Amino acid sequence: MNLTNGAELASQVTAADTFFKRLKGLMFSKSLPAGHGLLIQPCQSIHTYFMNYSIDVIYLSKEFEIVGLDETVKPAKVGKFHRKAQSVLELPAGTIRETGTKIGNYLTTK
Repeated sequence: MNLTNGAELASQVTAADTFFKRLKGLMFSKSLPAGHGLLIQPCQSIHTYFMNYSIDVIYLSKEFEIVGLDETVKPAKVGKFHRKAQSVLELPAGTIRETGTKIGNYLTTK
């Protein structure tokens, strides 16, 4: 949930908080359905190797402030590195635009 504008980004978020879960991420998955997301922590950068679809990426500080955004990252790309990021939320492509999410917004769980 975006605290700043009240928009729901995902109703089902899976945590990738172990070495192997972070390593696998969304690799080899067939899709990331609308309303779903993957929260990777700790994390400061991502890649989309071995993926077959684009994703939106939100970089979050320790306080869940958005410190960076990558929209519609295509397969086989590397996302930006964000020094201030402590975690990353991966969402279906288009979610950032559709929800009006901006750098400086704060996220929370419902």
